[in-house]
Amino acid sequence: MEKLKIGLIQMRVINSKEKNLQKAGEMIGKARQLGAEVVVLPEMFNCPYDNKYFPLYAEKEGGVSWQAMSRIARTNKIYLVGGSIPEIDEENRIYNTSFVFDSQGEQVAKHRKMHLFDIDVKGGQYFKESDTLTAGNRVTVFDTPYGKFGLVICYDFRFPELSRILALRGAKFICVPGAFNMTTGPAHWELLFRTRALDNQVYTIGVAPARDESASYVSYGNSLIVDPWGKVLNRLTGEEEILVEEIDLTRIETVREELPLLKHLRNDVYCLTEVNK
Repeated sequence: MEKLKIGLIQMRVINSKEKNLQKAGEMIGKARQLGAEVVVLPEMFNCPYDNKYFPLYAEKEGGVSWQAMSRIARTNKIYLVGGSIPEIDEENRIYNTSFVFDSQGEQVAKHRKMHLFDIDVKGGQYFKESDTLTAGNRVTVFDTPYGKFGLVICYDFRFPELSRILALRGAKFICVPGAFNMTTGPAHWELLFRTRALDNQVYTIGVAPARDESASYVSYGNSLIVDPWGKVLNRLTGEEEILVEEIDLTRIETVREELPLLKHLRNDVYCLTEVNK
């Protein structure tokens, strides 16, 4: 297997879980018609990105959104990286959580956002996820027929140690459901995806909600795919769109042979240590 088609669903999220789930299903179906074998949804695809909505939309694992994603993956016979949704546990803690399903609709991975987005940019964006959300504490890598995928959510991607651990665990792709805003997006979105791809010699895949200027939090959009050489293969703008891109799986090993960064790590001088495995 040398080729893989990846679908990016840049959907507009509204104040209706039912309609968001319906829209996700419709757009995923269209991506599948275009040949997508792995499809990625954006961060908080079933819920407006706003602290006041997270408790209202939160559901337990196995809830209505989970069931919808499982059904959509099974019906379309795809691997589905389910963006993220607000998940609530037995102790009423709320997480920003991504569920992953295989082509049979079985859950194969789960990632809870590890780094909470608490920022206050002077003259720009203010947001404090920790007002409502709890941080996860697990690194997430999952197997597919196309190779190992690493999974992080939005702000997680700013921490280079995490992406490096994913690569050292064998990830050939890093999926990032994210919702950068109109302050951080123009400044850092593409820069981060190209840098993480280049440093770890992986494909990076960023999927954001479509831009809605009337929302309390405005997503930058610009979902994109970057190759292991740091080249942007394709990207969207701010509109609601579907991107299906065919990627060359052999490109990863070619780049790693030509420029063997990971083989040249000085583990005798420095190394990363995982606390929770």
